[in-house]
Amino acid sequence: MIRAFDAFSLPLLRLFDAEDAHRLAIQGLRLLPQVKPRPDDPKLAVRAFGLNFPNPVGIAAGFDKNAEAPDALMRLGFGFVEIGTVTPKPQAGNPRPRLFRLERDEAVINRMGFNNDGSEAVLRRLAARAQQGGILGVNVGANKDSSDRVADYVALIETFAPVASYFTVNVSSPNTPGLRNLQQAAALDDLLARVIEARERVRPSAGDTPVLLKIAPDLTLGELDDVVHIARSRKVDGMIVANTTLSRSPLLRERTRMNEQGGLSGRPLFRLSTRMVAETYVRAEGAFPLIGVGGIDSGGAALTKIRAGASLVQLYSALIYKGLGLVESIKTDLASTLLRTGRDSLAEIVGADAPTITAEEWPV
Repeated sequence: MIRAFDAFSLPLLRLFDAEDAHRLAIQGLRLLPQVKPRPDDPKLAVRAFGLNFPNPVGIAAGFDKNAEAPDALMRLGFGFVEIGTVTPKPQAGNPRPRLFRLERDEAVINRMGFNNDGSEAVLRRLAARAQQGGILGVNVGANKDSSDRVADYVALIETFAPVASYFTVNVSSPNTPGLRNLQQAAALDDLLARVIEARERVRPSAGDTPVLLKIAPDLTLGELDDVVHIARSRKVDGMIVANTTLSRSPLLRERTRMNEQGGLSGRPLFRLSTRMVAETYVRAEGAFPLIGVGGIDSGGAALTKIRAGASLVQLYSALIYKGLGLVESIKTDLASTLLRTGRDSLAEIVGADAPTITAEEWPV
């Protein structure tokens, strides 16, 4: 079914503007028959953040911003789904066009600007599917016009705790002016203190909801030192490494479109984001697990990210070029690797290459 869907949809969606194609993809997912996914190989199961993931392959925030199709995505074989970014109030985001394919680079540039339906509408959808099960993360952010951005995060923690498997505190989008300033030491410490306090406040009624921090790949290593230190001291449950990059590799082939403003994702981000996973892993020293994101477009790429230090991985941009069949392909490759090497779980290889990767020259 997935192969047929990809064969039909991928060429068709390429005929549309990137954002219109994305909208059509969400609508198409909602129309797919409700067929149970094939059971995952038990060796692919991962325990992280106190949660039991059936497999390590998730879909990153940004694809299903408004929680319109999380269960359809789970039925396609994802081990977990992260919706959002959600802000307290609805917002339109930045003017269109704001999403661009870099076809020859298998990359995407976006400057969406946290466009979403707002917390009330998204909460209504999540509450309606609360009995469906599956691991569903909620990625939270601040409204562009907010006078107190930290208060936005706190409000979202309190709102979504009853329906979220975990939270992602997104302070790394490059498309909301000033948002990345929340990664600076003093601001981040205050933010995480208040977020964790909010989580603890609602714990008696909502249960224990892990809090993860999503960072940019453009941090300096000195800034990363501060971020990981604060994350550890505030006892966050994990980190997601990394968001889109503002950098532009000289190796990009789409020379005109590469100059569009916004965050770059997809294959060109792979080496930088993987380096940041490894750098974060060695600094975390086992204090919490990581989710690796950025340029994963094959089983080999997922394996590299895991060996760099990621316990779980997330996809998004590669689906535009490879289709939804990529999910099963990655899982098959990972299971084959475990079988071939005589290992019982992916946990045995998490971070195995981190020391080597951190000793290499910085990626271009």
